[in-house]
Amino acid sequence: MQNLKTLACFVLSAGLAATAMGQTTAPAVKVEAAWARPSVQGQQATGAFMTLTASDAITLVGVSSPAAGVTQVHEMKMNGDVMTMRAVPALDLPAGKAVELKPGGYHVMLMALKAPLAKDSQVPLTLTFKDGKGVESRLDLSVPVRAAAPSQPGADVTMVVHKH
Repeated sequence: MQNLKTLACFVLSAGLAATAMGQTTAPAVKVEAAWARPSVQGQQATGAFMTLTASDAITLVGVSSPAAGVTQVHEMKMNGDVMTMRAVPALDLPAGKAVELKPGGYHVMLMALKAPLAKDSQVPLTLTFKDGKGVESRLDLSVPVRAAAPSQPGADVTMVVHKH
């Protein structure tokens, strides 16, 4: 297995989408500073965070993980004096603009955890994107579980193209 540090700031195609006429490559998405919070026995939910930068405009339309029964993109925001959290059906990634999924903002929620996420382990995530033509692509990640955000952007993220 390659050293995970060598994959920092690695730009990878968000996936390949099969078409009737052949293969079409989806826009590249850069994943940086990805991490997930550890959980303890009995804890049913935790969050995963990262910064996504797409080379061309694309929309994050889903996320999944075998570690959780339910995985969703959520938004936290102030509604008057109350912090609210809700699932969002899609998150636009404008071309060339970093979109941060972070505590207190947009983030990935891992709910109905099948087992605790131990510190210093890895959690698999699959991000599903849709381009302007409606073509879906997927990006598989192996995200480190740690108590705080990584100090190096892009550190410790493994990405694998999923042919779709």
